[in-house]
Amino acid sequence: MNRNKEEDDDEDDDNPEYLEVVKNTQTMDVDELKETSQKYVAAYFHQNSYRCAKISLGGTLQLVDAVMSGDSLNGMALIRPPGHHSQRSESNGFCVFNNVAVAAEYAKSKYNVQRILIVDWDVHHGQGIQYIFEDDPSVLYFSWHRYEHGSFWPNLRESDYDSIGKGKGTGFNINLPWNQIGMGNADYIAAFFHVLLPLAFEFNPELVLVSAGYDSGVGDPEGRMCATPECYAHLTHMLMHLAGGKLCMILEGGYHLRSLSESASMTVRTLLGDPVPKLSGEMTPCYSALESIQNTRHAHSPYWKCLLHDETRLVQEMSTKGMPAPEPLQTDGSAADELLENHMKKILHPTPPITTLVVAPVENTPNILEGMQLEEGTLTTQQAINVTSAFNQGELNENVLNSKLLPAVEKLLNRKTRNCITVSPNVYLSAAAAIQQALHLGSERVFCVLIGDVDMKPEIANEGKTLCLTISGDKMPEKTHSPYVTFLQWKETPHGGSSFFYPLFRFLLPLAYSYQPDLVILAVGSNRSVGTMDIALLTSLLQALADGAVLAVVTETEKEIIGALSNVLVKCASLGFGPYNAPANDCAQSLTQELTVLETKWRMLQCLAK
Repeated sequence: MNRNKEEDDDEDDDNPEYLEVVKNTQTMDVDELKETSQKYVAAYFHQNSYRCAKISLGGTLQLVDAVMSGDSLNGMALIRPPGHHSQRSESNGFCVFNNVAVAAEYAKSKYNVQRILIVDWDVHHGQGIQYIFEDDPSVLYFSWHRYEHGSFWPNLRESDYDSIGKGKGTGFNINLPWNQIGMGNADYIAAFFHVLLPLAFEFNPELVLVSAGYDSGVGDPEGRMCATPECYAHLTHMLMHLAGGKLCMILEGGYHLRSLSESASMTVRTLLGDPVPKLSGEMTPCYSALESIQNTRHAHSPYWKCLLHDETRLVQEMSTKGMPAPEPLQTDGSAADELLENHMKKILHPTPPITTLVVAPVENTPNILEGMQLEEGTLTTQQAINVTSAFNQGELNENVLNSKLLPAVEKLLNRKTRNCITVSPNVYLSAAAAIQQALHLGSERVFCVLIGDVDMKPEIANEGKTLCLTISGDKMPEKTHSPYVTFLQWKETPHGGSSFFYPLFRFLLPLAYSYQPDLVILAVGSNRSVGTMDIALLTSLLQALADGAVLAVVTETEKEIIGALSNVLVKCASLGFGPYNAPANDCAQSLTQELTVLETKWRMLQCLAK
């Protein structure tokens, strides 16, 4: 993966004097190396530093070439030394050249890329990247980092939430400072849903670069955070839906080898299209994380359309202000090694032999792609009626057990197939049959999303064991007073782009992640108010839940949907989505009403510290 650039001395650096200093380290003795290192902050030069830094940068640029040329959809550069602290004219924080920043400039100059998203999930603030692009609106930079009100390295005032860029770049620098240690999976996922992803989808990048530092993971002695390795699989999966999938991961920090290796491995697995494991732990962001999310949203609300409806106030008195610094960590790392070994055994499962099972009559069969298996047939209307009757009685009709749909549900739950798409003349009845079959087979939590004229009656929902969400352009029905039956009124205009990303990240996905289902059922009926590509995006993102067990039930008249969902279920996020616009006022108000009712039950919906 690395390109050897040792014979090329023309690195793209704005300061030739600094470049000469680094070159000269090749012939310095120990005293000269020490003297040179001391000119910079946390820099440590060796006679091989220049060569290693060139190979590191070369590997990064080779990855950009592979992705931008189409030779690879995505990739990861496993390089050292890291780069995100390095600045235009100085080494900093173990970094010699700023690999990601140079890669961004390289992509702009060689491939005429107009919009680049840089995501920095290292536990330290990548101030080098911020300084380089803070006045550049073509680069959207996002960094979360351990901050603790400026007491954690690099101890910079400009690492706080209100450093949002300068000049034309105002609003394009997003800092999310963590003011306490121990941030976990729920905090990181909430940060993506409520800060990064809405802005990123509105920005609509052509390339995504990730400063992938794993010192933000569990067990790392520097970061002292609690995110488990599979969390990085979820973050990666979300980012794969931007820029048509053009995603470059560039390794940054990481100081616990087991945590680093497991987290990087989960990232690569996801890039390769493996199923995303279920997240562990309670999906409730901590109060300090919500304070930081709230302040970051507040700082950026004047600059982004997706935050126009945000009435976020600024948190003036932070709950962590004045708290004593954490005690030094007293551990040799062996406890974290054992924890990670046991954890990975629990979350990793063999990949199902079938990617997508298709249950459909021949006339409705999509083009069969690699990874698909076709089972001709569907659930007839009469069979579905029998199931609905049995559903209310707690029994299954024998005829339905012999149909094609119900064995497909069993294959999903037994991991014989990763996902399934079925065509039905009656979407509601088929969804009801699938839910009952899943519960009969032992599922504890089934998340069902119904789009269009498919109405899951409240009396059918099993309190707690099913969570049903209906998305329709019609007016909201009478309230059911249950957090397990909810309704979203949402209607897209036929022209001018979609705004569906707004409820997707503000409501649908936080709701689903709060629930943590065993099975996801997506039922698409007629007269839907959401576009084909928006449903495809929703379906693709839902694959991160339930170990990828997604059943899509589509009415037989929706051939366009059948094709689109087949693509995302098999290829997993290789389609291009966007651009996106701000939502209409009535849709935003409908969403706000649902949030007010549900956010006390489903904590991932919260983006305010209350």
